[in-house]
Amino acid sequence: MSLLSVTNLHVSVDSKEILHGVSLEIKAGEVHAIMGPNGSGKSTLVNALAGHPKYQITKGNAEFQGKDLLNIAPNTRAQAGMFLAMQYPKEIAGVTLRSFLFAAYKAQMMARDPEFKAVSPVRFQKMLEEEMKSLHMDPAFAERAVNKGFSGGEKKKSEVLQMRVLKPHLALLDETDSGLDVDALKTVAEGVESMRGPEFSTLIVTHYARILGYIVPDHVHVMVAGKIVESGGKELAQRLEKEGYAKYV
Repeated sequence: MSLLSVTNLHVSVDSKEILHGVSLEIKAGEVHAIMGPNGSGKSTLVNALAGHPKYQITKGNAEFQGKDLLNIAPNTRAQAGMFLAMQYPKEIAGVTLRSFLFAAYKAQMMARDPEFKAVSPVRFQKMLEEEMKSLHMDPAFAERAVNKGFSGGEKKKSEVLQMRVLKPHLALLDETDSGLDVDALKTVAEGVESMRGPEFSTLIVTHYARILGYIVPDHVHVMVAGKIVESGGKELAQRLEKEGYAKYV
């Protein structure tokens, strides 16, 4: 079954068209990777799918779980099971990571099941600490303001922690590997890979193939100048790592 279907998508930013007819289909349980040079439109695609108001969809269609995605508000997209891990995670002063995740978890579960019975703060704390342990995160981070003073690697781990708590159906990972050292990259990748299953799909945006050594994609797409110019299997990522994007540019 198709989880996400994108057809001939055109997206503009400040009246300048960035995407020129992108088509993509992601089935349940699949891992897709979009690779390409800087400025090729990779981040534009995932932000537009998530509903960022800066990105204006001028043409084309997109369906998520069989419903018209483009007429759904961003918060409703999230409640339906779409998650965006941002390239540059935002700081939220005055709100602890634990409080933020507890509120988000309750809202997400109630949106999926109106009869969901709220968990107690103590039970949620235990669940959160187990997830943090799997990402080698100090539980003390849960008491700090969201991303406030976090290093780049800690911010990316925080994003993956949010994903693991909210359990989306589709995760859009916008350069989650950027700025990570080898150990942090492995931890983040393993945190994503461990969720792999028939009810969890992933779209990874990246420049390099190194994260794809830990999260093996089913499909790899090359995006250049706002278009997908080639698609293939995991071997395509390996070739791009050796040859780069010169042939496309």
